[in-house]
Amino acid sequence: MAEEEVKQVAEVEETFAKSGKKSKKHIEEVKAEEERQARKLERAAEEAVEKPKGEKPVTRPRIERRGKKYQEAHKLVEKGKLYTLKDAIELAIKTSPVKFDASVEAHVRLGVDPRQADQNIRTTIVLPNGNGKTVRVAVFAPLDVCKAAKAAGADIAEDEEFLKQLDKGEINFDVLISTPAYMPKLGKFARLLGPKGLMPNPKAGTVTMDVEKAVKESKAGKVEYRVDKQSIVHIGLGKVSFGGDKLLENANTFFDSLKAQKPASLKGTYVKSVFITTTMGPSIAVENLYN
Repeated sequence: MAEEEVKQVAEVEETFAKSGKKSKKHIEEVKAEEERQARKLERAAEEAVEKPKGEKPVTRPRIERRGKKYQEAHKLVEKGKLYTLKDAIELAIKTSPVKFDASVEAHVRLGVDPRQADQNIRTTIVLPNGNGKTVRVAVFAPLDVCKAAKAAGADIAEDEEFLKQLDKGEINFDVLISTPAYMPKLGKFARLLGPKGLMPNPKAGTVTMDVEKAVKESKAGKVEYRVDKQSIVHIGLGKVSFGGDKLLENANTFFDSLKAQKPASLKGTYVKSVFITTTMGPSIAVENLYN
């Protein structure tokens, strides 16, 4: 880099020389340009000493970049320790650093391969104490079924009018339930509903003839969980305000369901790790529940 700068200075001098100017002003301009290039070389040399090529900048540990409340909560979690499910839930409640009623979540890493059809785990469960969320349920079905769905607690239950709302891109629901005969009509909205996880699916129990039952279960705390591309299952178990006992009951229901979903073709470890955490709290490692 230094050689290039020297060449630039030489080129500047040559340019001025070729111009044929010999005035005092010309001489001052040449001198000023030489000083500017010299300062540029000095700065480049200093930077080369301060920042050696290939050396990565030093960054603070992730925990130090967190807020003060999080850091205080993190100190309560013993590093390297595996807690029982009950103790992990109690500690998660204690370490929630926010003022609002945070969700308590479970994150489970599995030893499955989601690319294999029989290992792509996806199912639904009804949490005995609900998940603490207000679920807006929509039903797309014949008018007579819609009336029954409304009586069962559906927020939206319509026929052709529902399609007009989707045409406008309006989504005012968290769960969509449909009868099998009406599914073809939803086909053109797959790109709208699919990425949001709202497309009805038989595995999720949202494509059914028993619409009333599906509505009641969704309102009562029915949740769907599925393994993602990284072989991890994420699920909300409820709110901090539920207390330890209710959250533990919900957690046991989930883990019993997860155990029942173990693929018969799987060889090796099914559950690799389990972590309990709140919305913005630290993660708490849980001992293997199946060993």
